[in-house]
Amino acid sequence: MRLTWLGHSSVVLDLDGVRVLTDPLLRPHAGLLRRLAPRPDPASWSRPDVVLLSHLHHDHAELRSLRMLPGAALMSAPANVAWLHRRKFLNTVPLGDGWTPAGRGVEIRQVPAEHRHRPMPHRPNDAHGQLVRGPSGTVWIAGDTGLFAGMAGIPDMAGGSIDVAVVPVWGWGPRLSAGHLNPETAARAVAWSGARYALPVHWGTLHPPFVTHFARSWLELPGRRFADAVAEQAPGCTAVVLSPGDSWAAPA
Repeated sequence: MRLTWLGHSSVVLDLDGVRVLTDPLLRPHAGLLRRLAPRPDPASWSRPDVVLLSHLHHDHAELRSLRMLPGAALMSAPANVAWLHRRKFLNTVPLGDGWTPAGRGVEIRQVPAEHRHRPMPHRPNDAHGQLVRGPSGTVWIAGDTGLFAGMAGIPDMAGGSIDVAVVPVWGWGPRLSAGHLNPETAARAVAWSGARYALPVHWGTLHPPFVTHFARSWLELPGRRFADAVAEQAPGCTAVVLSPGDSWAAPA
């Protein structure tokens, strides 16, 4: 099991011979949002078997990035894949409460998330996380979400245990709107999940236009705050804080 953080919510998960890419943002910018971190190296994300979309906000479902991934199966909630299909993304797979095979013994299922506070009139507002499990372990990809009581049931949905939790810990501005985790509430979610390792995402990557030097303090702080909070709230878990472009292999 190997994870590469490309920045924001884009993660490459190589699990038992299957490559999964989450919420791909592969270009320099996402609309008006600017990328502080370098653009992802194509060698690190090329040829995914599966692309998982947590929801259809522009910084998570960037259509030009998706068109750079021909051949990958796009998996998301049924309303999301129907919307994508109408836009000529034909290799789409709806996810539900059951497990969907992804090949080589790897399976994927949808799990709840709480992120309905910024609806878009022209795209479905269906937000979820996903579980990915294979012979080498299970990964919970939380997607954009706030803290909610149902998170405590996600280990049961996984079949009993979670090896790695990929959790958002921030946003792209100095304030977090409802439906987001901060470093401390993300650590609480990790504690509920029982994960052995936790990778913070959704921080240190994007910023609004005209925000440059003074942005670095609140862009770079969340990773350190998350590691401290995990040590306090989930002492059985190890925080894996990466810089965009870095990789980490889970111990056997």
